[in-house]
Amino acid sequence: MVQMAIELRNVRKQRRNKTIGPLNLKLPEGHIIALVGQNGSGKSTLLQMLLQLTHPEAGEIRWFERNCAEGIPLELRQGITYVPEISLTEENKWSAEEAAKFRSYWYPQWDSSYFNELLDQLEVPRNIRLGKMSKGERRKFEIAAALAARPRLLLLDEPSSGLDPFAWKKMIEALRRYMDENNATILISTHIVEEVRRLADYIVLMHQGQVLGMAEKDSLYGLWNEVWVNVGNEEELKELADEFPGTLHWTMETPGAASFVTKHFHKIEKRIQDLGVHVIKSRSLELDEILSLWTQGHIPELVDLERGD
Repeated sequence: MVQMAIELRNVRKQRRNKTIGPLNLKLPEGHIIALVGQNGSGKSTLLQMLLQLTHPEAGEIRWFERNCAEGIPLELRQGITYVPEISLTEENKWSAEEAAKFRSYWYPQWDSSYFNELLDQLEVPRNIRLGKMSKGERRKFEIAAALAARPRLLLLDEPSSGLDPFAWKKMIEALRRYMDENNATILISTHIVEEVRRLADYIVLMHQGQVLGMAEKDSLYGLWNEVWVNVGNEEELKELADEFPGTLHWTMETPGAASFVTKHFHKIEKRIQDLGVHVIKSRSLELDEILSLWTQGHIPELVDLERGD
């Protein structure tokens, strides 16, 4: 049976200008899950509700199969760490070592040797106040501190913010290694498609305050194709488009050539050729293009944890 790290049941949060939800979502333990969506889609609000920094007006949230409406118990909270998009100011006057010492009081699993290893690996400066660090240096400290607490659940809000490409790669490696070695659950809110591609096992898509579903990342690759074919004119283009009602975005690119977008191209390729139409070329859509189609209502195969998918 699949164990859940987080479960939302009909959760609704009223913001001043919009409603988030109702949200229904199950996040399985032991995976990296990317929470993606446009700015304002509700991602940050969802993370805040998971941390009980804000509370929903309706619905239920469960952490590791437990309902904690009265507050997440200390022993459970000590297994959850969070890296916010904007750094907290309370630690600005401390060095990395001083901040780590304070945090270690709250996390009984705190691993000092692992923390120092991560500081070295991520090249975090020592003996400098956190408030004097660059944005990237501060972010590297926060990631190191979050992992050193040895969390069971790690929540990351735009963790790449401020990181250069070299630090970003090291962060990716550290997160993946931690998850693999500890069977932890990582929920990462990000708009960096390459981050999703490199890290995520599953993708949760939010759009206009709604969860559109969760899909296995690898199942999205090769799902949609853009195809170019030889077509003489607009009339022939329309006739061909009518033959394939599930296809999208038919466009005359140049005289004699048109393009369209289709799901499962291999299922219609022979039919196109049987109609005497020459396929010039095709390409698989990129992940960001697939996510855009998803927000438009072209839904991929979603994960159904009730069935054990």
